Amino acid sequence: MTAAETTFCVRLLDRTLEKDGYSTLALDAALRESSLSDREKKRVSALYYGVLERLLTLDAVIAKYSKKPIKKLDTPVLQLLRTGVYQLLYMRAPENAVVSETVNAAKSLRVQSASGFINAVLRGFLRDGKEIPLPKDPIMQKSVLYSAPAWLVAQLRREYGEDAMHSLLSDSVGRPPVTIRRNVLRCDEKTMLASLSPIQAEPSPLLPDCFVTSGGDLTQTEAFRKGYFHVQDLASQLCCHALGAEAGDLILDVCAAPGGKSFTLAQLVGGTGRVLSFDLHENRVQLIASGAKRLGLKHVTAAVSDASVYSGAMPQADKILCDVPCSGFGVIRRKPEIKYKPQESLKGLPAIQSRILETAAGYLKPGGTLVYSTCTLSRAENDHVVDQFLHTHPDFVGVPFLEELGGPFGDYKASLVPADFGSDGFFIAKLKRLE
Repeated sequence: MTAAETTFCVRLLDRTLEKDGYSTLALDAALRESSLSDREKKRVSALYYGVLERLLTLDAVIAKYSKKPIKKLDTPVLQLLRTGVYQLLYMRAPENAVVSETVNAAKSLRVQSASGFINAVLRGFLRDGKEIPLPKDPIMQKSVLYSAPAWLVAQLRREYGEDAMHSLLSDSVGRPPVTIRRNVLRCDEKTMLASLSPIQAEPSPLLPDCFVTSGGDLTQTEAFRKGYFHVQDLASQLCCHALGAEAGDLILDVCAAPGGKSFTLAQLVGGTGRVLSFDLHENRVQLIASGAKRLGLKHVTAAVSDASVYSGAMPQADKILCDVPCSGFGVIRRKPEIKYKPQESLKGLPAIQSRILETAAGYLKPGGTLVYSTCTLSRAENDHVVDQFLHTHPDFVGVPFLEELGGPFGDYKASLVPADFGSDGFFIAKLKRLE
């Protein structure tokens, strides 16, 4: 990693962490505006995501070798140390070169006075054999090991047990699979696979038309240009299958952006059904509309709507997907910055989720079904919201789904962890309105 690449990464980390930005959006925007080569972009991306994933681990190392408390370090100096320690721990790079280029980057970032300090911290870490300092307390130990806040470690262990906690957190610092869904209304499997070249795709043993890919940028393939697939994690696809969409159904997807679930549901209902996809923000609605156009899904209609406010103009639906905004702890491996949000900032989510569920239920026909889902594993956002709703709505009952797939399915709600199917962490509950 050159000093220029390190400098680029430090500035990007600063924008993401200090301004509470989204990693994917921040990185994409920065790379578009840069003059970096494709090879440099790959290296910068790996370092950027790696530092975000391992932030607490890196800070534990820095805290041990720094004479100053981390909170008193200048932001560029702290980010430089994080990038240096990460390369020494997790990237195959000559150690002397890592130290040298990290120190050189201090000049570009106008913190050259800290060069000696940065050199001393990194050299001290190397002299001690690059050992990660692990606390004796079991919770704090997992916090450092998996770079997850102690409160999240404790909550996952309390609510799901040691094994599920380990599964989610160990998976959160690994590379996520890229899973796609074949557009059954546009091509057969042979045609899609041939036009994906040079990218490889292996069929999922769990669901038809679901494939795990490897080997490159999907958006540069002929298959993408022709709308032969869309990207969608396995858990999200399972959520769509749980709804039980059938030909001719009118389906509401009340929190639809960026649209993956709407696209799968549209294919499941075929040309005789309709999917109405809503989101609160116009720019996100445009993502749904453009995705549906690429896939040739003319029976998907995207529009702006506030899912928490009842609209008398909304049609009564056969089925409703209510995939609500959540803390996102099931997709940490895709959005690592999520886990560093203050715990207090998440406390209002169950109230919002309950309001959306309540509103969505008002659009459901008697005898219709509704799926409530999140990409998190918080009981307060999942089980508690659903069970409270059932307690106050005797005209709704929970119904089992996907029983043929075995555990964790078989009841009216299921919590998925990566150890189950290799998918993201996810929660699904299926409810039916009585006739």
